[in-house]
Amino acid sequence: MPIPPEVTGEEIDPDVRQELMSLPKGLAEDVSRNLVMVAQLIDEDPERAYEYAKVALRLASRVAAVREAAGFAAYANQQYSEALAEFRAARRMSGGVDLWPVMADCERGLGRPERALAMAGEPEVQKLDKAGQVEMRLVAAGARRDMGQLDAAIVTLQSPELASSAHHPWTARLRYAYADALLAAGREQEAREWFAKALEADKDGATDASDRLAEMDGVEFVDAFDEDEDENDALDADRGDDAADVLDDEDDDEDDEADEADEADDERRQG
Repeated sequence: MPIPPEVTGEEIDPDVRQELMSLPKGLAEDVSRNLVMVAQLIDEDPERAYEYAKVALRLASRVAAVREAAGFAAYANQQYSEALAEFRAARRMSGGVDLWPVMADCERGLGRPERALAMAGEPEVQKLDKAGQVEMRLVAAGARRDMGQLDAAIVTLQSPELASSAHHPWTARLRYAYADALLAAGREQEAREWFAKALEADKDGATDASDRLAEMDGVEFVDAFDEDEDENDALDADRGDDAADVLDDEDDDEDDEADEADEADDERRQG
């Protein structure tokens, strides 16, 4: 796939660039530019990101960062089997545990929540940093819900991280998941409180907590664009009616002129 000329390999993460130094210079640059495109597109256009990831994979399948990027691109496109295979390959190459939560979530995506729960109890979880452990907790709670164990999902999310008043990058998502589980259990008042707490921590708009709160409060949103379109349609209809009236008036005038001409002819013939 073509890459915009302004995209260079210099934009790539320094750690990934270091890993790509094992490749010939020209090849490393090509792989870097494709990985940059994956990072830029994965949220807004995951299908295109997936295509760039496959190009990078063809060029450098023995690089862990490439396998990881391919895994995330597949994951973004709900290609969970492929994503899991790429994550496993990346983990074998790097020896790290950072991908453990997303690997477990792939198991959920494949309809195997019991495997995700089993992974939540493995020693690898203890090796994760705090963000990774919270992510694993979110996956485990999701697996509980997949299995119809709603109360267990709520308990899984109850943790020191949830109770903390400090705001971290994962705080909003953790509170939101807890609020959503409470709402599913019919505990609406508690759910509303936690959606509000999620919104308080959600500085980047990572969740739709504000919409959920509005929905619970019975607020309906009207799309301003739809209103504008309706008004424009009404104006167009009025203009159309006005134009039709003008044409009708013109036709009436023409008919009157024709009648007058016929009467004049009749008078001349009678005279």
